[in-house]
Amino acid sequence: MRNIKQKSASERLLWAQFDALQLGSGWDEEDIKKPQILIEDVFGDSHPGSVHLNKLTEQVKYGVFETGGFPAQFHATDICDGCAQGHDGMNYILASREAICDMVEVHGSVCSWDGMILASSCDKSIPAHLKAAARLDIPTIFIPGGSMRVGPNMTTSLVAGDISLRQKRKGEIEDQEVRDYKITGCPSVGACTFLGTASTMQCMSEALGLALPGSALMPATMTDILRNSRKAGRKIMELVEKNITPSQILTKEAFVNAIIVHAAIGGSTNATIHLPDIASELGIELTPELFDEINHKIPYIGNINPSGEHLTESFWFAGGIPMVQLMIKEHLNLDVMTATGKTLGENLEDLQKENFFDRNLGYLANYGLKSEDVIFPIEKAKEIGSIAILRGNIAPEGSVVKYSACDESLFVHKGTARVYNSEEDAHNAVVNGEINPGDVIVIRYEGPRGNGMPEMLMTTEAIVCDKRLNGTVSLVTDGRFSGATRGAAIGHVSPEAASGGPLAWVATGDIIEYNIHERTLNVVGIDGAEVSSEEVDKVFVERSKDGVIPRPPRKGLFKRYTTSAVSAMKGAGY
Repeated sequence: MRNIKQKSASERLLWAQFDALQLGSGWDEEDIKKPQILIEDVFGDSHPGSVHLNKLTEQVKYGVFETGGFPAQFHATDICDGCAQGHDGMNYILASREAICDMVEVHGSVCSWDGMILASSCDKSIPAHLKAAARLDIPTIFIPGGSMRVGPNMTTSLVAGDISLRQKRKGEIEDQEVRDYKITGCPSVGACTFLGTASTMQCMSEALGLALPGSALMPATMTDILRNSRKAGRKIMELVEKNITPSQILTKEAFVNAIIVHAAIGGSTNATIHLPDIASELGIELTPELFDEINHKIPYIGNINPSGEHLTESFWFAGGIPMVQLMIKEHLNLDVMTATGKTLGENLEDLQKENFFDRNLGYLANYGLKSEDVIFPIEKAKEIGSIAILRGNIAPEGSVVKYSACDESLFVHKGTARVYNSEEDAHNAVVNGEINPGDVIVIRYEGPRGNGMPEMLMTTEAIVCDKRLNGTVSLVTDGRFSGATRGAAIGHVSPEAASGGPLAWVATGDIIEYNIHERTLNVVGIDGAEVSSEEVDKVFVERSKDGVIPRPPRKGLFKRYTTSAVSAMKGAGY
């Protein structure tokens, strides 16, 4: 056994029942003397990203046993955005990040653990786990739950957008087509195989250095992910022995590295919420300006759906995050510490020595692809960066747009505002043909305090799947988007409407103009006529006298979150 002084040893002397309780759980007298490792996952029957995690943590246990520790498993199951689309369940999704984080804090704080392994796959559980790791600051390794298999004809589960729109329009789809999609849309366990928020946050966990090199987006059905889990179980004991904690890994330099990688791969806009929120646990501020500054200079090289062509499984075969880091290493700080106990630069050297980058190219060849098809060489980068921070008279604190997933014809746009106070009303307007080409849909009161900051995927998918509207209609909201969102979608408008932000004073018929190149978002006309900015300000002041629309009574977690959540520009935490 390693020479590690057990952290809970002194606590055991305070109350004999401590040992009795662990012995009553099936441990033996030798086990309770060993370094104890908390294994926390979100295993459960909620969705494909969680249902397989017990198999990964089983391997973790073996690795911990092998190196002289004793593992204890805890679970706080997560939930899936996909099951919450189109109804009030979506309002709880972002709040679930706080609930999961708090539960891990409880598990990790009630007694002294020597180390911790966290395992999750998806949108809110990964940032919850990373946030909890920062908060607890005990030696920790994060295990990403990997990627789902691809669907028929290289499709993803987001075929649901087109299917669901046509289901709502009489006579546009047959029952058999709907059934065939349901059977094939999610063909295995793992995170959905596009670069949505789940896949993005797996990548961020590795880019931050808290996941082992090459572990983000491993195919969830391949044995590689089991070997990675076993390795993590062994490696955590080394971190415990050296007392390497998340605060030594999650430094400001590590967060900057992660934002650089995010810009290079075209990650989800939700990372602009999650990364600042995780960083705040360590007293680190990540400003919107930092994201924008980085996206002005980093080449966008990830040809990954929805911004690009290929799926996350192919991205991993092409070298994944380590290949991206290798290609943009001149922009990265290679001296940052990681969960291997080595620096990022050392990790990349080790991966090259062990043939990581060439080993999986044969799998990629099965799809008729080469690495450069999925991760563009720097000289073939289509553009610089992937997201932008827009400001103006309806977003004085900022807003976010993922321009890598937007047709260039909509980088600059001026259109008539169609204003809705909920996503459901806006979605129905699209389905019922009430939106005209060129319109700018405004959805407000969907920010963190307004309604828990739900995502607008159902509406954005309805727009891009409608041939009459696709490529001409933009959406502006204080809510957020799925990482799978395509098109001109501007979110996180801050301050939000429920907090008295100017989005609350926009009216149907006003003229909205944005310019991604110039990073601007403004109302430039009132009631269909263009006016000066001073006149817009006067109208907003007059409209503000009516006050914001009051939110309905709330209770429990939802009340606590929507009462206390900070601005999306600061991470939307509480």
